Amino acid sequence: MNKRHYFILLLLAIGVCAIAMRLVDLHIFNHEFLSAQGDLRTVRTVNLPAHRGMILDRNGEPLAISTPVDSIWVNPKQYFQNPEDITPLAEVLDLDVRDLAARLHKNRDREFLYLKRQISPELAQNTLDLEIKGVYTEREYRRFYPLGEASAHLVGVTNIDGEGQEGIELALNTLLTGQAGKKRVLKDRLGQVIEDLELITPNQDGRDIYLSIDRRIQYLAYRELKAAVLRHQAQAGSIIVLDVDTGEVLALVNQPSFNPNNRSDRAQEAMRNRAVTDLFEPGSTMKPLAMAAILETGQVDFATEVDTSPGYMTVHGKVVRDFRNYGRLSLPMVLRHSSNVGMTKLLLPLPVEDILDTWQRLGLAQTTYSGLPGEQSGRMVISPTIDPFSYATLAFGYGLSVTALQLAQAYATVAHHGINNPISVLRLEGAPAAREALSSKVADAVRNMLILQENDAGTGQDARIPGYFVAGKTGTTRKLGESGYVDDRHLALFAGFAPATNPRIVVVVLIDEPTQGAYYGGEVAAPIFADVMGGVLRLLNIAPDNLPKS
Repeated sequence: MNKRHYFILLLLAIGVCAIAMRLVDLHIFNHEFLSAQGDLRTVRTVNLPAHRGMILDRNGEPLAISTPVDSIWVNPKQYFQNPEDITPLAEVLDLDVRDLAARLHKNRDREFLYLKRQISPELAQNTLDLEIKGVYTEREYRRFYPLGEASAHLVGVTNIDGEGQEGIELALNTLLTGQAGKKRVLKDRLGQVIEDLELITPNQDGRDIYLSIDRRIQYLAYRELKAAVLRHQAQAGSIIVLDVDTGEVLALVNQPSFNPNNRSDRAQEAMRNRAVTDLFEPGSTMKPLAMAAILETGQVDFATEVDTSPGYMTVHGKVVRDFRNYGRLSLPMVLRHSSNVGMTKLLLPLPVEDILDTWQRLGLAQTTYSGLPGEQSGRMVISPTIDPFSYATLAFGYGLSVTALQLAQAYATVAHHGINNPISVLRLEGAPAAREALSSKVADAVRNMLILQENDAGTGQDARIPGYFVAGKTGTTRKLGESGYVDDRHLALFAGFAPATNPRIVVVVLIDEPTQGAYYGGEVAAPIFADVMGGVLRLLNIAPDNLPKS
């Protein structure tokens, strides 16, 4: 018995020594290795998402904001312990049972799989109430656009991961996104965070961006354009509203448009920002800019008159025609009657280089550097060896192409006494970096030529606004087809500014291929101009300059 007793004690002593040696080995010799192995299984570095900045209008009204939503995800390894829960899960999330089963089976070796992203908190809670093992929620943020399709082309959209895809969302994506941070956390065996260990890098939220647009004006322009496109059964349309003094874009709208809050309503054709991407020949809206270039040469007197009889002329073997024989015309009447013959006779004797220089200073056939994605620079093929007919057609808006934004900037330069302001879609905090493009004498002369007088013979009478003097020009251009210009496809245009005695606002209206009723710029685009400009003048409380004298 004593021998057995001592033998058992010896075994116990050996066991205690073995355990002690193992403890010493684990805590002293292998401590760093084992700690590292433990950390590999439980300590994780996770991202701290940065909150995307808001996009606001010039008055601080929201145009794009991020709202909290939940996403449902599953750990397939855990979930497959209870595969019978698939039917109620599919029903709550409105998913096809067979498709859901196939997805889970395909990803059964993964630890993370999204089931449905960016759903309402109510739906997320209903999912959690099922108490299905392996199903969790994750907080995300979804972009919401309060103005919907009214501001879609300018503001743009993000994808489901919050990355800018179009418009300002794309152009200023880096500023809006901010910078994500990182932290070290402790997770349990189920992958749930149980403790924050260390902040590695703090997150920096994205900046809020203030646009130059006024949401009231933006919605007004959108409403009038959409109604006009429907009324005339047009293919498309654009409206630009500019601040003459600063070059800020107060509104930019296109039709067709799309709802940025509905990811299924994003046809590529509707998402195109036509005001900056689509080129067109400006037609007669080019004539005031040609007149400015003609006068800028100093070789044509302000009191010059042009004989347009008999209403047509031959240039380089081709005929230039007017609507009718206008006879002898002063310079203002050349514009009011939109005389092609008058513009041709004024332009042809003048040096090509001088005319081109003025048009370039006005910003034609050059990008406006607005920063909007996809902006085109336009086209103007002109050289000292250009044939006389091609040279003449430039004066009445054929043979060159511009965007609606470029045309608006050029008219704003005329309205602003010849000073060219850079286009800005962001709210300016100081004076713009302006430059002189025309002499003030020439700019003011052209501005006065464009003023719509009561009961005169001009083509833009439907653009007049009670209480205000309005200056502007209509345009009607034929579109190019496969075999040249076609007779049944037109652009209806009006470009102008008000109040004409002290211009504050420029509006350009373009209606592409109106098919219902008239198609002339004076009948289609001019009334839209009047509705938009009249609304803008009232919203901005701009004083009338043409009130009846008591």
